[in-house]
Amino acid sequence: MKVTANGLQIEVDDTAGEGRPVILLIMGLGMQLVAWPTAFVQQLVDAGFRVVRHDNRDIGLSQGFDHAGVGNIVWETIRHRLGLKVRSAYTLQDMTHDSIGVLDALGIEKAHIVGASMGGMIAQRLAASAPERTASLVSIMSSSGLPGPRREVTRMLMRRPLGKSEAELVAHSIRLLRLIQSPAYPQTDEELAERLTCSMRRAYHPAGLMRQMLAIGADDDRPKVLPRIQRPTLVLHGEADALVPIACGKDSAQRIPGSTFISVPGMGHDLPPEVCTILANHIAPFAHAADAKDKP
Repeated sequence: MKVTANGLQIEVDDTAGEGRPVILLIMGLGMQLVAWPTAFVQQLVDAGFRVVRHDNRDIGLSQGFDHAGVGNIVWETIRHRLGLKVRSAYTLQDMTHDSIGVLDALGIEKAHIVGASMGGMIAQRLAASAPERTASLVSIMSSSGLPGPRREVTRMLMRRPLGKSEAELVAHSIRLLRLIQSPAYPQTDEELAERLTCSMRRAYHPAGLMRQMLAIGADDDRPKVLPRIQRPTLVLHGEADALVPIACGKDSAQRIPGSTFISVPGMGHDLPPEVCTILANHIAPFAHAADAKDKP
């Protein structure tokens, strides 16, 4: 369903459930709400939560920003390396206001904010700028800013698909996923192709991904933001993450006062079923404990 959030049309999925504590799931770069696996959502529902997912702006079924142009990712990368400010159509703080707007539209006063990758960056900003809306923060495979991906992953991110057909686009995405997948929990090409095909048929908007990438590049002050987070925080990170190395998660946890850091052996930068179960088994008791501490 569509809601108006921060003045934009944002696509939302809500499991509902009157009186249940709410978990707001925020997905990463170029990923749609369906990238949160249904089984993972159901695990959280079974644990007693109302779960809300949304497509971030400029991706999926939410409002796009094609009017803003795409920008030159190569030139902006050079600017970044020279220490110059990256120029972007919008900021991660703007996307944070979108997430708060989703809560407003659904009449939700406070939620456990769970973000993965770029979604974790947005979740961090939400916890820092709107603590009154944050029951707790869970930052998954995310970052305070540095270090960056492994060299071969960076090269693959900058590479264009060999063609524009659905099969060629899916094959290109599989090549990237193979570099960043969880080595302990590999998925078959058939499993990956099915998921990617369903996602592309729901919505395919590569220009939005590029604008989101620039928004990440422009978000250079987050290390200064993290110490302001005062809500209960859990940082979860895969030990085999090739896209956002585990050092990023450790640095995030060190900057957030009182946070808990948990590494996940064999986990990369994806959400296979086994990893989802591990994450849910950490998130559910952590969120329940945070709620218990908030009760008078």
